[in-house]
Amino acid sequence: MTDLEFAQLEAELYDDFPLPLQSLHGPRHWRRVDRYGCLLAAETGADLEVVRRFALFHDCQRFSEGIDPMHGSRGSEWALRYCERELSPERMQLLCLACEGHSGGYCSDNVTLGTCWDADRLDLDRVGTEVLPVYMSSDYGRHLAALAAEDRQRLAGLGRFWDGIDSLLH
Repeated sequence: MTDLEFAQLEAELYDDFPLPLQSLHGPRHWRRVDRYGCLLAAETGADLEVVRRFALFHDCQRFSEGIDPMHGSRGSEWALRYCERELSPERMQLLCLACEGHSGGYCSDNVTLGTCWDADRLDLDRVGTEVLPVYMSSDYGRHLAALAAEDRQRLAGLGRFWDGIDSLLH
């Protein structure tokens, strides 16, 4: 998935996103999870196609900024709707499992699942939650979690460019 394809698919999800676009679980978060996922996948060897799609779908059907235990399952259903024709059954299964399990606090030895979950957790500081290495699946995720947020964001390529994109949502 190219950056342009990512942006196009992201834009398709805007109309059906139940929360305001500038919410804590909205497109800004999706893009940060994507950047963290790309950074992690380069090190872990995870399936980048699944990781990038996870970034878009894992929170795309949140009904609440607070407790919403079924949002991962709803995100998985949307992933099926949008990606089933483009991904093999094995990749689709990984994407759905990643969406469904991302908020359960799990770690995984499966490099793609672990990379998805690590990418999401690396952005927890946006909600005032400390990013802890113990909750990371990969060695590189643990390394990134141990860094200061600014250093982690810089390594992921977050900063001025993404701040400019964020301003378009306001």
